[in-house]
Amino acid sequence: MKLQLIDILILVTYLASMIFIGLYMRKKAKANKDSYLMGGKSLRWYMLGLSDASDMFDISGTMWMVSLCFVYGLKSIWIPWLWPSFNQVFMMMYLSKWLRRSDANTGAEWLTTRFGISGKGVKASQIIVITFALMSCFGFLAYGFVGLGKFVEIFIPWEIVDPYIPFLIPTKYIPHFYGVVFTLVATFYSVLGGMHSIVLGDVIKYAIMSVACISIAIIAMSHLDGQIMNLPIGWYDPFFGWELGLDWSKILPEVNKKIESDGYGLFGLFFAMMLLKGVFASLAGPAPNYDMQKVLSTRSPKEASKMTGFVSIVLLPIRYSMIIGLTVLSILYYNQLIIKTPSGEYDFELLLPGAINNFMPVGILGIVLTGLMGAFMGTFSGTLNAAQAYIVNDIYLKYINPKASTKTTIRTNYFVGIVVVFIGILLGLLADSVNDILQWIVGGLYGGYAASNCLKWYWWRFNATGFFWGMTAGIVAALLLPYITTGLPLYWWPILFIISLSASITGTYFADPTDITVLKQFYKTVRPWGFWQPINDLVLQEDPTFKPNKGFKLDMFNVVLGIIAQLTLTVLPMYLVLGMNFPLVIDIAIMLVLILILKRTWWNRLED
Repeated sequence: MKLQLIDILILVTYLASMIFIGLYMRKKAKANKDSYLMGGKSLRWYMLGLSDASDMFDISGTMWMVSLCFVYGLKSIWIPWLWPSFNQVFMMMYLSKWLRRSDANTGAEWLTTRFGISGKGVKASQIIVITFALMSCFGFLAYGFVGLGKFVEIFIPWEIVDPYIPFLIPTKYIPHFYGVVFTLVATFYSVLGGMHSIVLGDVIKYAIMSVACISIAIIAMSHLDGQIMNLPIGWYDPFFGWELGLDWSKILPEVNKKIESDGYGLFGLFFAMMLLKGVFASLAGPAPNYDMQKVLSTRSPKEASKMTGFVSIVLLPIRYSMIIGLTVLSILYYNQLIIKTPSGEYDFELLLPGAINNFMPVGILGIVLTGLMGAFMGTFSGTLNAAQAYIVNDIYLKYINPKASTKTTIRTNYFVGIVVVFIGILLGLLADSVNDILQWIVGGLYGGYAASNCLKWYWWRFNATGFFWGMTAGIVAALLLPYITTGLPLYWWPILFIISLSASITGTYFADPTDITVLKQFYKTVRPWGFWQPINDLVLQEDPTFKPNKGFKLDMFNVVLGIIAQLTLTVLPMYLVLGMNFPLVIDIAIMLVLILILKRTWWNRLED
């Protein structure tokens, strides 16, 4: 199906409205540094929650998840634990309020509340977290860039555009060319309006995406009515054994090659590694990206917890309505979809744009395209904002021009935004697929992040020197990983973690403990649980009325219930679209019970 005039008008109207929002919010964003980067910490929690959910609803990730659902069926609900997706539950239950109590603007600035503003290793610890944050942001910009190009290529065939391009573009780089064009459009809106326009744009985008996802689910259900999908045994079952147990050889043999190349055949081992990595990564708290920036932008610690919990509720049912809907259409009409690259290789990430292009009616096609383009812009703008915050707030204003005026600071943000986009594009040109970037970020880079960032919350003796050496060892190991092995980065994660943990502990004991005044202030303000007994004793000597945090058991209980609830939200639209009525009823019943329990054990106990 080709784009019709109404589809084009819907898309153009959306792009124009985003530019208008950027221009309209420009004055408010220019009020001061905090207004530009953090929305003045005045935005409501549900607006930030919708914005954060919209940022997670990106084209690249959705293309990847549709391909996973096609290949792995309902077992695909576990694979996003690679991020890990359940880190939002840890954030919701306790880490968001711990983070927000610092009243910092970035992750690097937060370190001063934990390690102080002077002392051995403090400056180095801030530099290394800025380095990690920028590597992560550049990686996600490249990830979005590659997915966007592959998506657009389906709807705007190159033979239409080629006559108007005055230079030769190799076939391999056609998706990258599209990525450059649309990235530049998104840059204007993102850089101009700051956090205010980002949040408002994300909320509008979420509304469009909701209409698009529900429409796709309804269309898929109408196509599925009365038909039987030809699928391997076990595709409908979300549970698994040691081996994956899906055999596509008699249906679509190329899918078995996909499973082999992914490295998920021994699914039990893969799941165990995901769970191990996911728990430690979640205990470490949010990585310094757009997710952390949204938490720090909330009005209070209590609202930070609400915002993070709201993300899963508004994101998962809507997103998975689209994922399962497009998967059903792809399975029913696989032979009608073109998912071969120009080189003749199968690329299952093309299922999403192929199904949309073939089965969305006029008008709905425009809404879906607009929503997905908005998804790219939301992820892009949130990531770009985070990168700007670290470069401007933690480098420029701290070391280069501490006395910069508001006008100079905003202009610097503009310049930095353009430079960051340029670097993201260059990295995107070097990447072959969405999966390549994703695996390196979640399996490699985050392996070097978890150890140091776990210890900073839960162990009083951990200091800035230990943080620096732990992060440095992990990042260097992650950078070397692609040159050492061609295997799945996730399987190397324990080694990366052990390297980082060893360096963290060794570095800690090579330096004196953090200043006791800083530790007492952090403990009283953030109120963490963990190995803080010596500091707790000192605080109680000064203030016998102080009440230490004894919520470890309750927090962990709530985390377990929250993860199960998150899974019920995920499979709910899948059961609904597939017409699996009995599992659907069981799923809803479990979800309602969990909601009632969490209302008493979490919501009613929220505090600043």
